[in-house]
Amino acid sequence: MNWLMRQYWLHHLEGSPYRYLFEKTTPNEYVSLDCETTSLDPNQAELVTIAATKILNNRIILSQPFEVHLRPPTSLNEDSIKIHQIRHQDLHDGITEKEALQQLLAFIGHRTLVGYHIRYDKKILDIACRKHLGFPLPYKHVEVSQLYQDKLAKQLPNAYIDLSLDSICKHLELPIQDNHDALQDAISAGLIFIRLMNGDLPPLRSQ
Repeated sequence: MNWLMRQYWLHHLEGSPYRYLFEKTTPNEYVSLDCETTSLDPNQAELVTIAATKILNNRIILSQPFEVHLRPPTSLNEDSIKIHQIRHQDLHDGITEKEALQQLLAFIGHRTLVGYHIRYDKKILDIACRKHLGFPLPYKHVEVSQLYQDKLAKQLPNAYIDLSLDSICKHLELPIQDNHDALQDAISAGLIFIRLMNGDLPPLRSQ
């Protein structure tokens, strides 16, 4: 979101408890985020789970994760269950989409978002935020796969680059998660971000 739009929302949300979100981003603090949804189409997808971790001083704060399950959305069907393995009965204690957004915004604060396919997650959340709260998400974001691709392309400009999450983790010598749920993927994206921001790439070996 550019400066002009931030000024618009700062004025438009005068008196709102959410006005602070459009103030200046906290430097060098990030939130790694991942969502599970019912579709790969952001205009049709509904949120199933949201997870996030804070990244402070180049450390992932694992002791204070954010993770919520939502009430089963109407579009949760057999096809989407095959992707994330989350069934209707797994969401019996889920909260509403509005409650999930309110908790998430409080967790993120002024921080920049980090993630793997973060543009997709951000668009889903942006649509939901406009629907329930009346304003768009204000956050800047960093796509870790793009960060990885740009860094590797400088070393090997003509190489084929596998941008799958597991492949990136393997090359960067990071743990590969057994279960790709929202929280584990958020942690993986956070580890990739820290690794790329604080060191050279290891040699690229055969995957």
